[in-house]
Amino acid sequence: MNRIHNFKKISRLAYNEECRKVAVHEAGHAAAIHFGNKQKKLPPVFFQVAIKRLNGAFKAADCLGKHYDPPVAYIEGGRLIHTLPLSFNELEKKFSNADMQAYEEAFEADMVNLLVGPLAEAKYLAGRDDEPMGPQSVNVYSLHYYGGLSDLKIVNAYLDCFTHNPEQRQSKLNQLFLAAFRFISEIPHWLAITALADYILANDKNILECEEVIAVLEAGSRATRYIYC
Repeated sequence: MNRIHNFKKISRLAYNEECRKVAVHEAGHAAAIHFGNKQKKLPPVFFQVAIKRLNGAFKAADCLGKHYDPPVAYIEGGRLIHTLPLSFNELEKKFSNADMQAYEEAFEADMVNLLVGPLAEAKYLAGRDDEPMGPQSVNVYSLHYYGGLSDLKIVNAYLDCFTHNPEQRQSKLNQLFLAAFRFISEIPHWLAITALADYILANDKNILECEEVIAVLEAGSRATRYIYC
């Protein structure tokens, strides 16, 4: 779950903002993997947050105005489907109905988890700019504006296995997008995402292990009770 960057010269303010967007984006993936898979009663899957830092820190003091790649946080692991099949038709010949249903649930969960990342970034930017955020203002085809180019590429690879029928493909994509949108719209999920984003930005580690990430997400989601009690 890597995002694609194309940055050259950058100011301190823009640099810090890019760090925040990346952190929210990847925290969205992590929250979806943990909470989303758990809600669907899917098996737990290993993942961790890897952080590529500039000179070991998120600070741009030594590099302002120079050409460089900004720091990147990204999820390692996290997918239930490790190798994509050639097609669902081939799987249906080998799997029982129950196995096929379980496989399709995992298959769709991976795609939703991929879509949540750029949607979380879009939600963060909408909140920052005091703009409305809804399926009408952000659609699946605009997610590449929110670091989602590589995420959409993987989602399309999944859909290629699912069907080549344009109408079925579009229907499935719309369904998954709305599921991802519902996920980030739930207050406990959003609080967990922002808590993990803050943790990523404040941490000096290169790797945040799975158990550590889950602990931060769980604590963040529980903050709801203190806000609305």
